[in-house]
Amino acid sequence: MKNNLTALSSLAVTLLLATASSLAATPEEAGKLGTSLTPLGAQKEGNADGSIPSWDGGLKPGAAPVENGFLGNPFKDEKPLFVITAANAEQYKDKLTPGQLALFKRYADTYRIPVYKTHRTAWAPQSVYDDAKKSASTAQLTSNGDGLTLPQSHFYAFPIPKSGVELVWNHETRYRGTNYQRQSAQAVPQTNGDYMVVGFKEDLASPPFLPDYDPARTNILTFYKQEIVAPPRLTGTVNLVYETMDQLKEPRQAWTYNAGQRRVRRAPEIAYDGPGSAADGMRTADNSDLYNGSPDRYTWKLIGKRELYIPYNNYQLISPKNRYSDIIKAGHINQDLTRYELHRVWEVEGTLKPGARHVYSKRHMYFDEDTWTLVEIDHYDSRGQLWRVAEGHLYTDYEHGVVPYGALTLYDLIAGRYVVMGLTNESKRGTQYDMKYTPNDFTPAALRNAGIR
Repeated sequence: MKNNLTALSSLAVTLLLATASSLAATPEEAGKLGTSLTPLGAQKEGNADGSIPSWDGGLKPGAAPVENGFLGNPFKDEKPLFVITAANAEQYKDKLTPGQLALFKRYADTYRIPVYKTHRTAWAPQSVYDDAKKSASTAQLTSNGDGLTLPQSHFYAFPIPKSGVELVWNHETRYRGTNYQRQSAQAVPQTNGDYMVVGFKEDLASPPFLPDYDPARTNILTFYKQEIVAPPRLTGTVNLVYETMDQLKEPRQAWTYNAGQRRVRRAPEIAYDGPGSAADGMRTADNSDLYNGSPDRYTWKLIGKRELYIPYNNYQLISPKNRYSDIIKAGHINQDLTRYELHRVWEVEGTLKPGARHVYSKRHMYFDEDTWTLVEIDHYDSRGQLWRVAEGHLYTDYEHGVVPYGALTLYDLIAGRYVVMGLTNESKRGTQYDMKYTPNDFTPAALRNAGIR
């Protein structure tokens, strides 16, 4: 009887936690935003030894000179505190991910992590902070956590998270700036370092920044258009995606324009483990943005917080003074151009549900505390073997209050190759925000017009 009562008690606690995980924040919890917590829900204070400082509002406009949209480096005079290599990685293993440790083993002679002083530079506009506070009290999970409703807001669904899937939604609903356009590059080097650059023109819009947008269409999260602009043989291929909050209720809508066929068709393969654009089979569709799309194929376990050395404030990496050839090397990008800092992260483990299909059986994720942005993911294959390691090299756009990726890397430990995405160093100008898009700019007809060559 005692064992039965213990089992029933454990079940009751489990059910209570499962129920609590889907509840909105209490008024008392929401009241911590902007007081004991940052406006986005991070711990405001630093850590015990001061290696992580307290948040003081972030790095504001004018922190460094800006030229043609390219941000200057406000920390250009800083030197690494120390450099982690394969020889001393064991000394720092408690602040490294399994994926990072695997990279030291795979590339023992060349892979390195330069660790710099920590700066908590992230900030966002007040309107976004207001949105996060509304989200804390009103956002709700739907479809057993696979969907989301944001009745009074649009950004940062769960600034006070209670479950793993809420962390995933925070990444997907994070503020990416106002409507923007940018030119970016992707490369998939061979094992000897040879590569071809694929160039993209990307347009992203959020409903709050679109005029005459129908507010009844509350399930749309973002509109995204991607046009391949190089090399010539791929030029003119254009993809269009409507990202939805509840993809079980209203699946992601995607179209592609094929320049050779000169027609637009639906593209359901732009999702889950469908092949990534022009990536030579080295990434899946949901590897973009480190992770994107419906979370419905995984069970998400919230493990907790920890301190890690993660890519942060990567102004040197994004500098237009660097050519792509300076960055893209055999095996991995040029780590001497990267910057890592000690930050608190949220740790979540995603395990493929029974009966669900995906090439990754498990994803071990790490989210930056200050921005809810994914910075590290370890991907495991169907045998449970660590397969691919993703890193997101963050920097703060101090002029616009947004924290984008300066580069996204996905390393295949088995093939010895990788894909690097989101490079902008050789673009004609930096990312352009405040673009005056309309809903008509993101229609299949507009897709066809963009792809004509």
